[in-house]
Amino acid sequence: MVELSERASGAIRRLIADSGNPTAGLRIMVDQGGCSGMRYLLGLETEPAAGDEIYDCEGVKLYVDPQSLPIIDGIRIDFVDSVGRAGFVFDNPNVRDVCSCGKSFGA
Repeated sequence: MVELSERASGAIRRLIADSGNPTAGLRIMVDQGGCSGMRYLLGLETEPAAGDEIYDCEGVKLYVDPQSLPIIDGIRIDFVDSVGRAGFVFDNPNVRDVCSCGKSFGA
C-alpha cells in the first residue's frame, strides 16, 4: 500500500501538468545509494512497466516496481513547501535508519 497526502497529490498533478509531455503517472522506486544504503527515486512515466504495482491515490497513478514494493509497502508521502525546505517527505514504516542529511535510508 502506498498513500499520498493531499499536498503530495497536488504537487504531483502540478508536475504532470507542467511537464509538457504525455504523462500517465509517477514512478516511485528505491535504488542503492546515499550514505545509508538506499534512496528514493521519483520520475514521471508515460505508462507503467510490466510487473508494476499500480496505485490510484487522489486521482494520481503511482507505479512501483516489484523490487521496490517490499521496501516501500505502507509508505505515506507528503509534500512540504516552507522557507527552509521544499519537497516530498517519506514516512516509511520499513526504514530502520536515516542518514544525517535525510536523503538516504537503511531498510
